[in-house]
Amino acid sequence: MDSHHSEQYNSPDASALTTQSQADTFSPDTEPAQFVRWFREVAPYVHRFRGKTFVIGFGGELIQDGHLNTLIPDLSLLSALGIKLVLVHGSRPQVNEQLQLKGHHSVFGRHTEPTSSAALECVKEAAGEIRLDIEAAFSQGLPNTPMSHAKIRVVSGNFVTARPVGVIDGVDYQHAGAVRKIDTDSILRTLEQESIVLLSPLGFSPTGEAFNLPMEELAQYTASALRAEKLIYLAPAPIVRQNSHEPIDGELARADADALLQEQVLDEESHIFVEKASLAVKRGVPRAHIIPYSLDGSILLEIFTHDGVGTMVVEDKLDDLRPATMDDIGAILQLIEPLELDGTLVPRGRAAIEREVETFSVLAHDGIIYGCVAVIPYLAEEMVEMACLVVHPEWQNSGEGDLLLRHAEQRARALRAKKLFVLTTRTSHWFLKRGFVRGGLADLPRAKQSLYNRARNSMIFIKSL
Repeated sequence: MDSHHSEQYNSPDASALTTQSQADTFSPDTEPAQFVRWFREVAPYVHRFRGKTFVIGFGGELIQDGHLNTLIPDLSLLSALGIKLVLVHGSRPQVNEQLQLKGHHSVFGRHTEPTSSAALECVKEAAGEIRLDIEAAFSQGLPNTPMSHAKIRVVSGNFVTARPVGVIDGVDYQHAGAVRKIDTDSILRTLEQESIVLLSPLGFSPTGEAFNLPMEELAQYTASALRAEKLIYLAPAPIVRQNSHEPIDGELARADADALLQEQVLDEESHIFVEKASLAVKRGVPRAHIIPYSLDGSILLEIFTHDGVGTMVVEDKLDDLRPATMDDIGAILQLIEPLELDGTLVPRGRAAIEREVETFSVLAHDGIIYGCVAVIPYLAEEMVEMACLVVHPEWQNSGEGDLLLRHAEQRARALRAKKLFVLTTRTSHWFLKRGFVRGGLADLPRAKQSLYNRARNSMIFIKSL
């Protein structure tokens, strides 16, 4: 690369790491600025998920614990943003309550259990009551509430064909069932009409018989059949290891989830959620989430923030450090623009980035680019410049800056460089802590010396590789 190309986008001080939150640029002490910043940050997720299908499963415990009226406005917001929703509700505690009121001694647990004719009637009653409660909640529209102007239609129906579990180990499971088929065509047509589909934990056979279905299985089967973007379980509590009470949050590759199941360190409830989430991913659902419904707004936090608040099972980890492409230029410009505005970086413009895009690497999560770094070789002097090292404020303080630095060092070594240098006015301490030492203008490659902007008086730091 000649010096002219370097000058175009890499004016001195292009190397900058935002080790302190760029929220300072937005004066976060004021609520309007905080709101605007948040709204802009969720925009990539809104674009990404508009028109996608989410299957959301929750048990009767959520309703029993009084969280339905806080969940519905959040689901209404997702619908308003263009996300297609299929809701699958359970009814286990309500069915058990009905059984006790009617003097029956059987109680349903987490696993498939025999369902007598009397128990099936309780299942029908509980499902009907819960369905009406959910429809009523979506019908709210009082002014000055989150549901104002919502006007959401909820559609239920015989979308699920079931089969009997049959006789297992000599035990007749009677009206306990398993999913045979989902009427995907009818569900998709309903979703296209901007309605929410609601599935109760019941399925029907071609002969007209009703069968009791586990909510977890029904949600997983539905998400797989619809090729949904996400399967989301709203669980009573976060996923933790029983032996150490260590939370299992963040991303979990499917292979790791299966290994966790083999370890037998989860309680019965968590084991089922993780098992079904892993199965959904195995059958083609890109992401399966398990989040606690006890946290207000947890479904919004999980979908619209980088770290989320629950456990997400994926086929492979979603973080991706890769070479930049022309399609990434817009995202790179968005990352560096706040630093250009506050003077940390010298403005360079789209055309300059396009010419030198092959020097950039980007750090992406679930398709969202949140970090970048450029590596510019000066091989005659066996040196490499690390420039434009930026991490989005929302993703800082989790080691991403160090990850980009290690990546730049690896690229420099691959180029057989012996030294890595940076120019900065704001982040000297960050580099000093990572093995860089202060240098002078004479230590730079000759081509870089001719480009040095004395008016900015950038500090020079060098690290031996």
